Amino acid sequence: MRYTAAIDSEPKLAALVDAAQDEPVFIERGQQEVAVLVSAREYDRLSSAANLDFQEFCDSVSDKAAARGLTESKLSELLNNA
Repeated sequence: MRYTAAIDSEPKLAALVDAAQDEPVFIERGQQEVAVLVSAREYDRLSSAANLDFQEFCDSVSDKAAARGLTESKLSELLNNA
């Protein structure tokens, strides 16, 4: 991974974007990581993985709720009475 200070980022943004094609580039401010520059390809991969994980979680919750007798109408009733 590559690290750079926020104050140094603007003058060499093109080089940082190039570096981010191969590995994440961490941007630091006051010795703290405040941002990460990643390639569009890596961002898409991470986003897709997160969406898939979230969908699997929702499906699991739905299956467990259905196994315990929760139906769409019961859920609607619960939400309307909340």
